[in-house]
Amino acid sequence: MNINPADGHIFGYTVGWATGNDIGKSGDALTKDYLNANVWVLPASYIAIVRHQQGVVDAVKVFKFKVLGESLSIRFGLPRMNPGRQIVTFGGPIQESIASDAENLEDDPIFSVGGDLAFNWAYSDNGCRIALTGGHLSEADVNDDNTHGLGNHFGVNPLTNTIVDNQWTHDISNIQDCPLQTCTNVRVQGTDHGSGPHLKSGPVYGNYAIYVSRTADKFPEPGFKLGLEIEV
Repeated sequence: MNINPADGHIFGYTVGWATGNDIGKSGDALTKDYLNANVWVLPASYIAIVRHQQGVVDAVKVFKFKVLGESLSIRFGLPRMNPGRQIVTFGGPIQESIASDAENLEDDPIFSVGGDLAFNWAYSDNGCRIALTGGHLSEADVNDDNTHGLGNHFGVNPLTNTIVDNQWTHDISNIQDCPLQTCTNVRVQGTDHGSGPHLKSGPVYGNYAIYVSRTADKFPEPGFKLGLEIEV
């Protein structure tokens, strides 16, 4: 998977994650939004989230799943979305590597906070597909639009993957404390978001790629040139 928050395609909460349908072309896999349906169903015990600049690794975190051998199709599929709110890794990242010249780390949704990965974070009529436990995880019945990460929507039934109001979908939101009741300036990366007036376009910190493996517990360091498959 690859998420580019400024390629004109919105990779929000309801797009691709639950269905596992192909998105994009392999030739654009590291420059535009991309999902490979064949990879989505492969058994996975480790996951790497990689921020990259034109395919060159900028920062990477690797985690080990609590439950080994399940595919992303299972982990993000409809049965797991109700009730959702799974903490899917344990012990924090087993690898964290960040380039010495990496920028925009102060509020990056993956690299500015610690903890484990939270999938399908459903709360009221909102959902976030990937967040970190070191950030703010909203309570299930709290409509505060204040959990931030990858694959977001503030107007959705997150238990059924049903859109309620499409103007609040967005690819990537940065770490911030911006509760709905008092804040109208939700900082998102890039321009791939709905027309909701609280969503404010901002700088793109990079593309975010997701790699999975059954056995590999490490990932190449910053400066490595990415491909569709990685030999480690």
